[in-house]
Amino acid sequence: MSFPSVRLRRLRKNAATRAMVRETHLKLENLIYPIFVRPGKSVKNPIKSMPGIYQFSLDRITDEVSESYDAGIRAFLIFGIPKEKDDIGSEAWDDNGLVQQAIRKIKGKYPDIVMIADACFCEYTSHGHCGVLSEKGRLLNDSTLVNLGKEAISYARAGADMIAPSGMIDGMVKAIRGALDEEGFSETTIMSYSAKYASAFYGPFRDAAESAPQFGDRKSYQMDPANSDEALREIALDAEEGADIIMVKPALSYLDIIAKAKANFNLPLAAYNVSGEYSMIKAAGKAGYIDEKAVRDESLLSIKRAGADMIITYFAKEIALEGKIS
Repeated sequence: MSFPSVRLRRLRKNAATRAMVRETHLKLENLIYPIFVRPGKSVKNPIKSMPGIYQFSLDRITDEVSESYDAGIRAFLIFGIPKEKDDIGSEAWDDNGLVQQAIRKIKGKYPDIVMIADACFCEYTSHGHCGVLSEKGRLLNDSTLVNLGKEAISYARAGADMIAPSGMIDGMVKAIRGALDEEGFSETTIMSYSAKYASAFYGPFRDAAESAPQFGDRKSYQMDPANSDEALREIALDAEEGADIIMVKPALSYLDIIAKAKANFNLPLAAYNVSGEYSMIKAAGKAGYIDEKAVRDESLLSIKRAGADMIITYFAKEIALEGKIS
């Protein structure tokens, strides 16, 4: 019986050898930490469906940022829960809105932090949909684009480094780029939710952002989970319109889309490790069904291996605090 002269197992024989030949590496600069700001004072509301994640009032939000910053996190994606909601989400472009105030406060203390402002309306509208609706409840694309431009300008004026449109509105990147450039914010980056699926994994986030639709669903503007070629068309449109960074959301159930996006587009690629993915690992870990940290790390590594340059994840802070990666 003959055996191969080269055995791949030789490169796995101990930890030091495995580390030497490791192909994929996860670093803190790859991670973006989502944070939530809400009305009130001295508020730190735990999100029941997302253990370890909280809503913070404006006077407490810098505490969370400071702890994360000291641990090595340098990029934050901010979401706001407004004081009042209306049918068009007008607080989203209020220069004195909670997100705008939070950005000014955080950037004032940590000017080197990358502040990314999610640009959508589901948190701000009384109906919970991502823009202006017709009398029949249909999302009006072009009317929503006008408001997205106003929202983006308000966030840029507050000091946001990046605008992240997440509503999957046709033409959103072009509308935001034009609005920003016209107001003198040509250096403000656009990180577009280019391939955002109508996923069942968003449930816990809707608790965190208080953004569940009051009727219907978002399947008429977010992508069908069955489609992959469509994702490439969506990403191509955003790239053509001037997106600086493209994004796939969710991540774990869409690793094939991340890999296709990386292979087809020469742009920085983000992936959103969403709330449902986070909560499932947390719940299974608490129940003792899995090694929570090992599954967490393997999951994030798989996203990076698929091609993501950066990962938006609720695990960012706890990973940084553990000090195992730098």
